[in-house]
Amino acid sequence: MKRILILFSIMTFITCSLHAQENSISTGFSFGFQLNQYQKDFGLGLSATSPYFAKDRVAIRMRGNLMYNEHLKDEKITWTPYYNLSLGVVGISAYVAGSIKLYGEGGLIALIPSSDFSDKDFVLGGYGVFGFEFYPGIRGCYFIELGGVGTGATADKIPSNPIYSNGFLISTGIRFHIR
Repeated sequence: MKRILILFSIMTFITCSLHAQENSISTGFSFGFQLNQYQKDFGLGLSATSPYFAKDRVAIRMRGNLMYNEHLKDEKITWTPYYNLSLGVVGISAYVAGSIKLYGEGGLIALIPSSDFSDKDFVLGGYGVFGFEFYPGIRGCYFIELGGVGTGATADKIPSNPIYSNGFLISTGIRFHIR
């Protein structure tokens, strides 16, 4: 009985400690680095997020990515670089235990394709993600985002005109906050 009472006391203390934590998640300006997968195209990039407004629930995020389209060229598989830029609105849905932020994001994406696989100079589309930010420390966080992108982009210089930067999107990386 004594062991059960001690165990119950410890569990109660841990539970109360978790609920008593202050929200240490920053809502100021942040910048970050990410690794991406847009459909089958790999990429890496930089992002900047405005300070949150509307009761610290909404922000504007801008990203720039260097992407690589995998395709056949001269009967060999190659990765041809291209760029994408996005501008979106972030909306926080919840905070969990003072160290996890859940959010949604959606906006416009612009592709700047390579002349090696497309005749187009510019393609405009949209994207949307659900994201999770994990805060192990006060000044930065790790994040994971899952969602979709739709641009209608096709690699028209490649036989069968395959689509690119359409479909499933996953992104992960790190953000640093400036208070």
